[in-house]
Amino acid sequence: MAQYTGVAVSPGRVVGTVRSMAPPVAEPPANEKLPEGADPSAEAARIPEAAAAVQAALTRLAERASGDGKQILEATAQMAADPSLSQTAQGFVISGGKSPARAVWEAGDQVATMLEGLGGYMAERATDVRDVRARIVAELRGEQAPGIPDAEEPFVLTAVDLAPADTATLDPERVLALITSDGGPQSHTAILARQLGLPAIVAAQGIHDIADGTEVFVDAGFGTITDDVTEEHHRFAAAWSELQKNPLTYEGGGAVLTDGTRVQLLANIGGAADAEKAAAANADGVGLFRTEFLFLDREDEPSVAEQTGAYAEAFAHLPGKKVVVRTIDAGADKPLPFLTEADEPNPALGVRAYRTSWTKRSVLTNQLDAIAAAAKETDAKPWVMAPMIATVDETEDFAALCAERGLSPAGIMVETPSAAITADRHLGACDFVSIGTNDLTQYTMAADRQLGSLAHLNNPWQPAVLSLVKATCDGARAAGGDPDAFGESANKPVGVCGEAAGDPGLAVVLVGLGVNSLSMTPRSLPAVARVLSTVDLAQAKELAAKAVAARTAEEAQHAVRAGLPILGELGL
Repeated sequence: MAQYTGVAVSPGRVVGTVRSMAPPVAEPPANEKLPEGADPSAEAARIPEAAAAVQAALTRLAERASGDGKQILEATAQMAADPSLSQTAQGFVISGGKSPARAVWEAGDQVATMLEGLGGYMAERATDVRDVRARIVAELRGEQAPGIPDAEEPFVLTAVDLAPADTATLDPERVLALITSDGGPQSHTAILARQLGLPAIVAAQGIHDIADGTEVFVDAGFGTITDDVTEEHHRFAAAWSELQKNPLTYEGGGAVLTDGTRVQLLANIGGAADAEKAAAANADGVGLFRTEFLFLDREDEPSVAEQTGAYAEAFAHLPGKKVVVRTIDAGADKPLPFLTEADEPNPALGVRAYRTSWTKRSVLTNQLDAIAAAAKETDAKPWVMAPMIATVDETEDFAALCAERGLSPAGIMVETPSAAITADRHLGACDFVSIGTNDLTQYTMAADRQLGSLAHLNNPWQPAVLSLVKATCDGARAAGGDPDAFGESANKPVGVCGEAAGDPGLAVVLVGLGVNSLSMTPRSLPAVARVLSTVDLAQAKELAAKAVAARTAEEAQHAVRAGLPILGELGL
């Protein structure tokens, strides 16, 4: 009997047989040269042919995919078509006498290393380059490209991590659950698993000791895997399976606790297509409208007119509903050539998000002008908030910019411990706050959220993080004047728009701490609403107090789950 533990990123309980990803493509030997008598030009010509074959294969996969998966595959296919990689590799063959496979390997490494040196978003693309490199090498050798196993029966997939192109082809009809030994809660793998509703655990060390064909029980709510499968485990898995056959629905109107307390349930979106999905899911509005989609992958700032059109298109899907718009969150993992510096030694703690307005004011003011113009064209109710706020001076400055344009309510994101600790003073200067638990966890635990090796620290169940959520809610009550009241009518509103809001158990804790709106991927709305409907506010407060007082994240999670039997009943 063996049990393995990782970081739970998408809940669910399943029993299934393990199938592991094919091992990575082996690196060609460093001294691998052209065979004696081979024509260097002819051998070099094989490289663009192999790249074209890889591009075609990825394009075919993209045609069968949808949503984010389709976009990832299309982007990876474009990378395979980029002539710079092939041309560099061809040069290594013709001038250096290297084999085509070795030449592609070294050329890919050269490009990837350059991207890693740029940091942030560009550094993340290095993984894509190495994925394309491996696929081209496999094509040159006549090997099968790395990818998800093809099996007749559904299976539990184990892997080191998944390349974006592999993640994009995840099929919940074939893959019962996903377990990786690397990766973190904010990786491509984790984000897409949540969107698919696929049970997933990351950073699970030792899982490669599990032989293919082994039956395991995966509890992706707790983050555990065991090969000692019991009848109880089968009952848990059956409950989850039943939930998939007869999924919960959400009719809108907020989650209603047993005592009548109502909590707004909102959706996170990144554009008009997401807004349409949020409306179809009956979300009560939008708690996080990420506006970076307009700014990424371009050399120049979009015009006010272009931004106005994009915002208005999204707003149009949500007439009469609250839409919380986050101003541009550039920097760190989203660098922009016209706004951020590429050579910051620590971009996550650098000039990012609101801070870029210190020197390039017009980018922020142009965006606010566009949001104000879009608001006048539609019936949506936009709220506007600034990310990466640390001081009350910054809050006052942003609120003044919004007031000049008639944008109200105006608020801030609580992502820094400083903003959480002084929330009462921030809320004296603005109308609302929204807690970004992803960054708040990163900064509280001093753990880069992009590093899989720190995934156990980047857990929103950490008592220190929950204590800062409590401090924020306490500040809101102080700013609202009624320390015992709950709800936006009595206090300055506090929302949560990080991934934590979509965890049904954690949602109960957040409400117990005083959060009055939760924003998540639309797929999570029904389960969160159902679990909240089984408790009253007093019970939520009691569970929240246990979580905050816990010694560890694991103890906090176990204490709350013990008080919410509905989670087990639903297989969550």
